[in-house]
Amino acid sequence: MTHFLHTADWQIGRQYGQFETDDAAMLAEARFDVVGRIAQLATERGVDAVLVAGDVFDTQGVSDRTIRRLFAAMAGYAGPWVMIAGNHDAALADSVWSRAMQLGCIPANVHVPLRVGVVDLLAINLAVLAAPLTQRHTYDDVTQAFDTLDTAAGRVRVGLAHGSVSGRLPDTIDATNPIAPDRATRARLDYLALGDWHGCLSIDAHTWYAGTPEQDRFRGNEPGYVLDVRIDAPGAVPVVERVATGKYRWSAWDETISLPSDAHALAERLAQTRVEDVLRLDVQGHANMETLDTLQRAVDLAAAQARALLPDLSGLRLEPDLADLAELGASGYVGDVAAQLQAMQGEGEQAAVASEALRLLLRFQRDSVSGAAK
Repeated sequence: MTHFLHTADWQIGRQYGQFETDDAAMLAEARFDVVGRIAQLATERGVDAVLVAGDVFDTQGVSDRTIRRLFAAMAGYAGPWVMIAGNHDAALADSVWSRAMQLGCIPANVHVPLRVGVVDLLAINLAVLAAPLTQRHTYDDVTQAFDTLDTAAGRVRVGLAHGSVSGRLPDTIDATNPIAPDRATRARLDYLALGDWHGCLSIDAHTWYAGTPEQDRFRGNEPGYVLDVRIDAPGAVPVVERVATGKYRWSAWDETISLPSDAHALAERLAQTRVEDVLRLDVQGHANMETLDTLQRAVDLAAAQARALLPDLSGLRLEPDLADLAELGASGYVGDVAAQLQAMQGEGEQAAVASEALRLLLRFQRDSVSGAAK
C-alpha cells in the first residue's frame, strides 16, 4: 500500500493588509504553524511521502528569512516531500525557488522539480508525475505531458499539478492554467493531486483538490484540510480522508436589522465569538439609538474576543424613535437639524456622514441632559 498526504496552497509570506497590524501578523504566522502541524501529522500517521501541489509561497519576493523558516517548519517529517511551483511562485529563471537553492536551505529529503517530469521514489514504489508551472499564466494544459510519461512497471502513478479543472469550478475562476477533467484517466494515474482551488474538493474518485490547510479568505468552500490518501496497489481506487488542520475559522455575516429583536439576536451571536474566529460583519437596515448602542457594544466585545473582526455598520440607518426625539426636542433648531440629517441618510455618498452626524447629535444631547441632571 502507498500512503501519503496531499496538501497545497500554503501561500507562505501572504500579507493581510485589511486587518490591524497585530492581527495580520498572527494570521501570517499561522501559515508557518500549519506547515509544522502537517509535518507532525505525517510523522504520526507514518505516511510514505507528503505531496505539495503548488503555491508554497505567496509571492516571488518573500524574504530569505521567510524561505529558511518555511523549510525549518518542515523538519518534523524526515520522509520524502515533493513540492511544485504554482502560479504565485512559478519556476521562473529567477524565482523564489532559485533563491532557495542558492541559499542551500532545501533539505535532501525535499524534491523540487522545476520542469515537467517524474520523481521516482523507488523505496516506496511511488512515481510522482510533476507539472510545476514555469510562468504565472498559461493557456496550455501542462498536465497533458502526463499521458506520455513512462514509469516503471508496478509503480503507483500519482500526478501533481496546479491549475483549474476545466468545467468543474465556478465560472468566476480564472480560465488560465487549465487541466483536463479526465486527466487521471488519460494518463493512467492512480491519483491526481491538485492545487489552486483553496477549498477541499473531489473532482472524481481519483482527482482531488486538497485546498489550503489554513483558511485565508472569506469564502465558504471548505478550506483548512489536508488529505490522507491510501492506495492499495496500482489501479486501485484511492481511499481519501480529510484531516482538519486549520486554526482560524473565517466567516462573513450579512445581517439586516429591522426590529430591536434582530439586534439582540445578533448581539447574542457575536457574544459566542472566540479567539479562533476571523469575522467580517456587514449590517444593513434601520434602528433607534438604544438598539444601535446595544449593537455597538456587542461589536466592541466581539472585537476583543475574536482573532480579528472587520465590522461595517455603515448600511445601518439610524431612525430616532419617540424617545430619541423627545431627548432632542421635537421642535426647535436641534429638532430641525435632526430631521434634516435623518432625511440625508438616504442620499448616496452623504448617507454615511449624515448617519454618523445624527448619532453624534443624539449622543451629545443625551450626555448634555444626563450632565444637567447631575
